[in-house]
Amino acid sequence: MLFHSSIRRELARSFGATLVVLVTVVMTLMLVRTLGQASRGAVNPSEILMVLGYTVLGFLPAILTLSLFISLVGSLTRMYRDSEMVIWFTAGRGLAGFLGPLFHFAWPILLTVAVMSLLVWPWSNQQVRDLRDRYERRGDLERVTPGQFQESSRGNRVFFIDKESPDSKSGTNVFISSTDKDRKSVTSARKGRISEVGDARILLLENGQRLESNATDSTLKLSEFEEYGVVVGETVQAAQEPQTRAKSTLTLLMEPTRLHLGELSWRIGLALAAINFVTLAIALAGANPRGGRSGSFVFSLFAFVVYYNLINLGQNWIANGRFPFLGYVIALHTGVMVLSLLWLVKRNGNWAVPGWRRPRKVRA
Repeated sequence: MLFHSSIRRELARSFGATLVVLVTVVMTLMLVRTLGQASRGAVNPSEILMVLGYTVLGFLPAILTLSLFISLVGSLTRMYRDSEMVIWFTAGRGLAGFLGPLFHFAWPILLTVAVMSLLVWPWSNQQVRDLRDRYERRGDLERVTPGQFQESSRGNRVFFIDKESPDSKSGTNVFISSTDKDRKSVTSARKGRISEVGDARILLLENGQRLESNATDSTLKLSEFEEYGVVVGETVQAAQEPQTRAKSTLTLLMEPTRLHLGELSWRIGLALAAINFVTLAIALAGANPRGGRSGSFVFSLFAFVVYYNLINLGQNWIANGRFPFLGYVIALHTGVMVLSLLWLVKRNGNWAVPGWRRPRKVRA
């Protein structure tokens, strides 16, 4: 009982500290990425925190898995380094005896990773997509920022407003550049206000001029006006079909196309990999005084990167039809489980592979 409680206590502290650090790093990276998207007009600046929260929520399965793996390897390596493992081995506890307490500690995390990868991951992607689509489908006048040139949703108009009123219904020094096939026009006015006529939204310009050019006959037409109306209301585009990673797991199962099976292999792979990482942590942890304190830790991180990249490659290979879904999932995750268990049994029994050790020369 003392053995289990001491292991779980140390793992809880290590896991909590690692999780905070990784979440902070990921949030910083995603914040920089989201700010870049907002500067390009892909994300609403007022919704940056919402997009950031949904994005980090989608990455939590991988973050939780990595935090669990690092905490397991770090705690076991410290026990080797401080000779605590010698005490446990002397008390009759082998490496296989760590499977029970480690899985007892890790099962809530493993369950959370499975739920988040299968349910929360597509939901968070769908929320981010909805926020971006809603921002992309906003009207032309909602896109305009005072003092900045802004392109319309269709890309055929460029708007500029020097200043706007507090109610956002009127502005001064209005500039509109429009392109329609072979005709181009540039309209400027001192004032402009929004008027709604039925379902249409009209921008009424006052005291301005309009320059029209025709590319076919190279004619120019300049006209002045006291009041001129421009229709700026556009029909809202229909919502597009959600991306594969934004579809629910049930939809992927009901529609087993190559793309859907590739995405499904990635989601299931995260849950299975989290289980395998517990066994891998026991097999890989260790401390060699000649190899330095971080030797096994670096090798463990390398194993994590390779395993995680194989899951991503499997998603692409299944989507491209190179490998079958069930065959790749079973081969990868079952193979990793068998290798980790064999490695664990080897270290637990201190097996030596014949031929690996060079015979010593005996002097006469």
